[in-house]
Amino acid sequence: MFQKPNSAYFHIPFCSHICYYCDFAKVLMTGQPVDAYIEAIIEEFQSLKIKKLKTVYIGGGTPSVLSAQQLERLLTAIADQLDLDFLEEFTVEANPGDLSDDVIKVLAHSAVNRISLGVQTFNNTLLKKIGRTHNEAQVYDSIERLKRAGFENITIDLIYALPGQTMEMVKSDVDKFLALDLPHVALYSLILEDHTVFMNRQRRGLLRLPSEDKNADMYEYIMDILAQHGYQHYEVSNFGRPGFESKHNITYWDNEEYYGIGAGASGYLSGVRYKNYGPVHHYLKAAANDKRVNEEVLSKKSQIEEEMFLGLRKKSGVLVEKFEAKFNCSFDKLYGEQITELIKQKLLYDDRERIHMTDKGFELGNNVFEKFLLDDVNF
Repeated sequence: MFQKPNSAYFHIPFCSHICYYCDFAKVLMTGQPVDAYIEAIIEEFQSLKIKKLKTVYIGGGTPSVLSAQQLERLLTAIADQLDLDFLEEFTVEANPGDLSDDVIKVLAHSAVNRISLGVQTFNNTLLKKIGRTHNEAQVYDSIERLKRAGFENITIDLIYALPGQTMEMVKSDVDKFLALDLPHVALYSLILEDHTVFMNRQRRGLLRLPSEDKNADMYEYIMDILAQHGYQHYEVSNFGRPGFESKHNITYWDNEEYYGIGAGASGYLSGVRYKNYGPVHHYLKAAANDKRVNEEVLSKKSQIEEEMFLGLRKKSGVLVEKFEAKFNCSFDKLYGEQITELIKQKLLYDDRERIHMTDKGFELGNNVFEKFLLDDVNF
């Protein structure tokens, strides 16, 4: 029934510092058993006996804090096990402040063909406010060195609606991105997460964020200006030139299964969503084939809801025929009333074969998603 996944995510939990907004599984690198960890994730990968993947993504944490030797060990072990003729996209995340020439050299001589750079903003004042340690000059320097090393498929992350950020600052960030002539950008609105410095400040009344209206104005501007410059808004927060969409992330939005490898990594296999041990030492103690701390067998109801929540994040939306074939049920019976209501509200396009959101729907995404929560239904 279940096909083997075509994608794998590898988690590097180590960081040289902790950003004020980040709630990912991470730990300060100082004093950590990094070499042992690299060997452990290689062993976990090998225990899965994976031979073919279309996409590989190494994220964090901060993969670029690894030494050149550590990174080379990991990349070589992954490549040695895979049929590289089948592999289409191999992404590694990096930070501008710690992307050394030696690390770039290792990346350039590996199977990696896509770099995701955590820029967040070009504004040096805002970078300090959000706990980043790089500066604007290091962004330009890192991108220049990556291009010299032969990388064309470079994407950057930017965050808007930051504390103290104005519309003029957002426009400046977008202008500076456009000047770099890169093929892809992910632009996220700041979200306050539990157990972060920013959430603690918010609860103490010490964080001043742009209003919801200003946040919406920023998003509308971003959508408009990037569209004018040929970037396709193919997912709520992602914009790319044709052919440069993130193939790995599309795996998630298509609700397809994938391997999650490493401490705190999440995966989706055979209808089971799982999460590995988070603390590095707990992860290291577990056997290579016994890293999971939590497993959830998804009910049909949960699978259908996830199909809608994830699929609607894409500009292309959800194909009704494909949905009905996958779940063997009538889409109109499940969601006909909700679709009619959302079309009237101009949150969905009037297209009964492909359910996809309008720009207004993208702005009010949570209002759309909640309409696809199911009551107890007899399938």
